[in-house]
Amino acid sequence: MTRRSAVVEFRHVSFSIDSNQILDTIDLAIQPGEVVVLLGESGCGKTTTLKLINRLIEPTSGSVLVEGRSTTDWDAIDLRRHIGYVLQDGGLFPHFTVAENVALLLRLQNWDESRKKTRTNEMLDLVGLEPSKFATRFPHELSGGQRQRVGVARALAAKPRIVLMDEPFGALDPLTRDALGDDFRELHRELGLTTVMITHDMTEAILLADRIAVMRGGRLLAEGTPAELSRSGDTYVGELLRTPRRQAERLGVLLPRDGAA
Repeated sequence: MTRRSAVVEFRHVSFSIDSNQILDTIDLAIQPGEVVVLLGESGCGKTTTLKLINRLIEPTSGSVLVEGRSTTDWDAIDLRRHIGYVLQDGGLFPHFTVAENVALLLRLQNWDESRKKTRTNEMLDLVGLEPSKFATRFPHELSGGQRQRVGVARALAAKPRIVLMDEPFGALDPLTRDALGDDFRELHRELGLTTVMITHDMTEAILLADRIAVMRGGRLLAEGTPAELSRSGDTYVGELLRTPRRQAERLGVLLPRDGAA
């Protein structure tokens, strides 16, 4: 697919605060239906890149396009309502019930009560939370994995075509993290989404992404499938790719070959 068909595109994008350059000349095109993972160490510019997509901030130079239009040509509120956003630990409002959290954007868009309730229940079913059991609960009554599922339901409720995810599974236990990653990948395919996700975990990136964009120090070092990245000559990219193999080798030594493990 050509850059013309990109759902999200960065064209020579830089971003600075005073004299501190956060992003330096980012070029990236994200195609319809892709899961693109932004990967890199803390402070490399991943979250800044995500915020540029829904115009929480604007580039110092260059342009960010969403569905062929510069984000500065969009009304900021309309743009954000057009894009689902999933935060780490769900980002739920503690004084809202599960149903109220999921229906938040629907209320802002003036959906009538019957349609809003139907859609809320559909989304809870979709993420594996039975409405009759969970709709009236509050976030503090949920597990971490359940809160994250509510966050995903809320992000998808208004039928966005683009979803942004900022380390959505990072605070979860390993089993829940693995299950939710698989579940979201299935939801992504089922709903025809385009997803941009942040992680600093190379294994998670390989398992979830169609393409990985490796960032360091505000620059985009390399992007492509894991196989394409393996051909990168960049030392940092090579180290990241070797991490899962090193972990697998250590696990192979530490874990017994027979038995439940």
